[in-house]
Amino acid sequence: MGTVAYRLSLMMFLQFFIWGSWFVTLGTFLAGNLSATGAQIGMAFSTQSWGAIIAPFVIGLIADRYFNAEKILGALHLIGAVLLYQMHSAENFSTFYPYVLGYMVVYMPTLALVNSVAFRQMEDPTKEFAKIRVWGTVGWIAAGLIISFVFSWDSQESLSKGLLSNTFLMGSCAALVLGLFSFTLPATTPAARGKEKVTFGEIVGADAFSLLKDRNFAIFFVSSILISIPLAFYYQNANPFLVEIGVTNPTGKMTIGQISEVGFMLLLPIFLQRFGVKLTLLIGMLAWLARYLLFAFGDADERVFMLILGIALHGICYDFFFVTGQIYTDSKAGSRYRSSAQGMITLATYGLGMLIGFTVAGYVTDLYTDDGLHDWFNIWVFPAIFASIVALIFLLAFKKENQTSGEESGG
Repeated sequence: MGTVAYRLSLMMFLQFFIWGSWFVTLGTFLAGNLSATGAQIGMAFSTQSWGAIIAPFVIGLIADRYFNAEKILGALHLIGAVLLYQMHSAENFSTFYPYVLGYMVVYMPTLALVNSVAFRQMEDPTKEFAKIRVWGTVGWIAAGLIISFVFSWDSQESLSKGLLSNTFLMGSCAALVLGLFSFTLPATTPAARGKEKVTFGEIVGADAFSLLKDRNFAIFFVSSILISIPLAFYYQNANPFLVEIGVTNPTGKMTIGQISEVGFMLLLPIFLQRFGVKLTLLIGMLAWLARYLLFAFGDADERVFMLILGIALHGICYDFFFVTGQIYTDSKAGSRYRSSAQGMITLATYGLGMLIGFTVAGYVTDLYTDDGLHDWFNIWVFPAIFASIVALIFLLAFKKENQTSGEESGG
């Protein structure tokens, strides 16, 4: 692919640099700068879910039919740059919320658009895509390292001065760059132009609901929704937790999770080959239990290693359940329902599951907060117990199958 590969890699780097520049520290910013409650923080994070629910309509109704993907990508990021700047300038939660909601509605479709632009330039995506997509993870890691080790915006001194709002400014600048850069990307014409009118069912993946007649897939589907609830606790509370208990450079340390994700992605095919789908999915769910117990019993002093280990488990937590789930879904769906099945799982996890999860996480956080101080032990024990119950139900209900032969999906 030559120079095209470098351009696509830069696109992926900026795409996830933008997200990582503010999303990790969002909870800390809202609590410290805007004095938001746990419920309000949950509302802010749940905008990701609303964006995930709306995204298929943007892609299915507009991007796939009327305009080049790279042009829509550019337009959405330019709009996003303005909204991120407004988030940087917001002085209270009621002002901030409409901007973050608007931003996630325009950002979430871009996740599919960058994949579309990349795939259309590849002769063999199975060999080429991972080398491009990994730069997205590098971008997310770079954002966290810059926040902690270059500008120290998450240090106690900077937090007291409200400097964490600069993360949105950094994201806004990156979005402006990617927005303009997108218009120079290779032309990606609408894939469905001239075809029959797309149906509502195709957009939401309704065609794939017939897969739920399969008992094992139905159990997996419900488990995917339920295990997304503990996931929401990590996104919403991990950074505020590390900051409050006094861990230095917390955002930079959280990039260990993304480094772990890359490593375990490489190990995943070995686990699937040796242990099969059921055990791999179960290991992923139990990793959530282990992570939250490590958070519950760890501290910023002698037991800080427990916190680092909990962060490092992100690779197992995410790859072994969510990526394995995408592979399992692909193997069950086959060529007929492949796209709609992945859409259905995305709506179930990032849409419904995490929407419930952020609401529950906000409620539980408020329940164990008194005069601004959090009872982190109980806040982390709740998702640990919840994850263990989901894992137990899955263990007893899901019958062992032959090892999947489907293609690996990215995520």
